[in-house]
Amino acid sequence: MGVYVPVFATAGVGGMSAYVIVFLVLLAVWIAAGRYFATRPAIAKTLSRWGHILLPLVLIGLGVLILIEGGAFGL
Repeated sequence: MGVYVPVFATAGVGGMSAYVIVFLVLLAVWIAAGRYFATRPAIAKTLSRWGHILLPLVLIGLGVLILIEGGAFGL
């Protein structure tokens, strides 16, 4: 939150419009990917069986990757 507030406050109308457009486009991609995977029987079966384990692992992995790439451990 501490990073986003100044970015949004100084973005101006053009910058904010770009942020909103990019967000909506990527949200549409995310929804389309979810629909694609949910309508494939083999993938849907696997996700319904292992999703409760895979999702936390993916999110933890992304968090660790963000911390490493951001140099949080070098402080």
